[in-house]
Amino acid sequence: MKKSNFVAMILGTIGGILFALGMCMALIPEWNAFRQGIIMGAAGLVVLLIMVFVWRKMENKALIHLSGKTIGSILLGIAGALLLGVGMCMTMVWSNMVLGIVIGIVGIVLLLCLIPLTKGLEEK
Repeated sequence: MKKSNFVAMILGTIGGILFALGMCMALIPEWNAFRQGIIMGAAGLVVLLIMVFVWRKMENKALIHLSGKTIGSILLGIAGALLLGVGMCMTMVWSNMVLGIVIGIVGIVLLLCLIPLTKGLEEK
């Protein structure tokens, strides 16, 4: 494993855990930790952003160029992840099994659309 990938993996794990725990703290009312959760979630996002810049620097890559395709890919990923999460919540928390499964599958399909969008399709 290359050093840059190892550093990205460690920073990504730390940032992801901080963000996820922060969102749990903010969104679970029984924990009474909304403000602390927002702070921890923001810290996780900062670590994840730092990870991107550190990894790109270690790989000697240029800064990310924001084009229409990049912004569209980001928005598609956000929409897919949100739909998948809402579908899971509908199924597990709100006891709405059928609609939750349908919405979750739509989210999965949107996330799968990211592969040909970012990598392209090859004809053999």
